[in-house]
Amino acid sequence: MALTRDDLFASPDHYLHSFEGNTAVFMPMDRTSYHRSIFLDGRISPAANGAMRVPVSALEAAPRQPAATGWIFHVAHCGSTLLARALDHLDSNLVLREPLALRQTAIARAPGEIAADRLALVSAMLSKRYRVDTPTIVKANVPVNFLLPALATLDPNAPAIFLYLPLHDYLLAILRSDNHREWLRRVTTLLAPWLGDMERWSDAERVAALWLGQIRAFAAGLETMASARSLNAEVFFAEPAVTLATAATVLRVPLSPECVERTISGALFSTYSKNPAIAFDNSERLARRATLKTILADEIAQAQRWIEPRGAQTGAALAALEARRLVG
Repeated sequence: MALTRDDLFASPDHYLHSFEGNTAVFMPMDRTSYHRSIFLDGRISPAANGAMRVPVSALEAAPRQPAATGWIFHVAHCGSTLLARALDHLDSNLVLREPLALRQTAIARAPGEIAADRLALVSAMLSKRYRVDTPTIVKANVPVNFLLPALATLDPNAPAIFLYLPLHDYLLAILRSDNHREWLRRVTTLLAPWLGDMERWSDAERVAALWLGQIRAFAAGLETMASARSLNAEVFFAEPAVTLATAATVLRVPLSPECVERTISGALFSTYSKNPAIAFDNSERLARRATLKTILADEIAQAQRWIEPRGAQTGAALAALEARRLVG
């Protein structure tokens, strides 16, 4: 039987993966393939071969109201994949990690502008569920942070967590390798319409500007999203059990205390969340961080000098996050 437009809007088995011009690309999925797909961009692990392409105009012509959706917004390289995977259990909420179509929607615009029809389409597609009693949880990525005003307008009561690091810790997370620095340069170039042209800036200055832009976006999001909470990633790493249990409550994920304990003591928290083949835990992260403090001391000082004249903006944003803490 041929799929109908209603089928595409009804079942998560038909996943809106991305846009190619005026065409929407759907991938075949099931609950297991979502669970094993650590990311839903080019690294997706679909249920079967064969993408389906549908004219975007045919979908936008039949808008659907998104179901209630939970969100994890984050500043990158701060444990968001670990948190999202810890909340992802096959008998529970569907968890979508970094959907590409949402990222494309975030960057296909200028500051202050939004293609309302496209965002409505993507939001409706992402909100599809396997269990009607639990909201789908979406872990966004950095460009989506600058789409927050529009997302908050769609559902001001959406449960959400804003995951971040203090600037010092963020510098250690972002400047720790050549690959991370390359990511930094790519994303800050991409976000130049929001952050400014950084072509001649140092890596340390880019990190500081990216951090401040996202912290300010989170503070503004907390003003309009009544059910949102902030989470310092260092608190999550230090107190994973209480953080996971509280995050599950906020995001309406039914995790029992026994499930939380099994998750914290299992393989997920003793391997690298983006690559389970690599052994890694918080003690190794802390040891790496201690070494980097000395190696990156000059760049940390440079970033702090960049932030100093913007102290009022920084203080106000951090105060807003502190006032709405998830835990800690």
